[in-house]
Amino acid sequence: MGGTNVWDAEWEVNEEQARTLIGRQFPQLSSKQVKRLGWGWDNTVFLIGDEYVFRFPRRTIAVGSIRMEGKLLPKLEAYMTIPYPKPLFYGEASDKYPAPFLGYAYVPGDFPIGLTEERRALSAETLAKFLRRLHEFPVQAALKCGVQQDHRSLTDIASRKVKLEGFLSKVVEHLSPEESGVIEAYISRLQTDRVEAVNALLHGDLHFKNMLVNENGIVSGIIDWGDLSVGHPACDLSVAYSFLPPYARGVFFETYGGADEETKLLARLIAVYIPVLILMQAVDDGNEAIAAEAKSNIMRALSD
Repeated sequence: MGGTNVWDAEWEVNEEQARTLIGRQFPQLSSKQVKRLGWGWDNTVFLIGDEYVFRFPRRTIAVGSIRMEGKLLPKLEAYMTIPYPKPLFYGEASDKYPAPFLGYAYVPGDFPIGLTEERRALSAETLAKFLRRLHEFPVQAALKCGVQQDHRSLTDIASRKVKLEGFLSKVVEHLSPEESGVIEAYISRLQTDRVEAVNALLHGDLHFKNMLVNENGIVSGIIDWGDLSVGHPACDLSVAYSFLPPYARGVFFETYGGADEETKLLARLIAVYIPVLILMQAVDDGNEAIAAEAKSNIMRALSD
């Protein structure tokens, strides 16, 4: 199956290799236990002892992101209202591994999988305050750190709609007739081709696999900042639709400071689009829990 999916790795790093690479450059960590936590499209993640997390790029495309994170994440500290992983260890490429890698402070918590709607609603203000502050970060300062500007053409709804239809055709057999009917009806109603560009610093990939919750189910950490970019805030505001129940969205947008109808329209589209991509990968990995959560995110995004 090598190379057939966009998330396939160019370099796989196992626990033994991670231990060696970290130990060579950061000998003070060499006695600590190394445990693989998981992997996304771009990085493989390891827990070092119980206080650090290291991310190793799996693909060439992720190398620029790791470098940019190393520069920008420390500057975000004054803007952060939710814990996030701050870079502490800057690993260099070597003859053993061709890419730079980063070590961060570990942010504890669990992924918000299978939470009740009531639990989700408890995070409405927390998430809105977080995004309000993040989106206030000076765009020019972010661009100086190498952040890309709208490299995903977020405001081009027409082409995203075409991509979404293509992705859906690949997972339709994993959806119930009701689920696929709701999604198809939504796509057919979506007549706007493009929205006005707005520029803010974005997390860029805000979904349940990049959020952590505490024992009460309240959001307590935001992780995986590899998609930091400048673009339309609707990209991050999609969390109001994918994560929050409909009745909590009013409080969310009020706390955030409002959003116009175009922004909400784009936010809802991205709240469907991202979980469809997660569903595709979960099906490929055979991960039923992630697939089920992705489907519930899509259905929630399409509920009013």
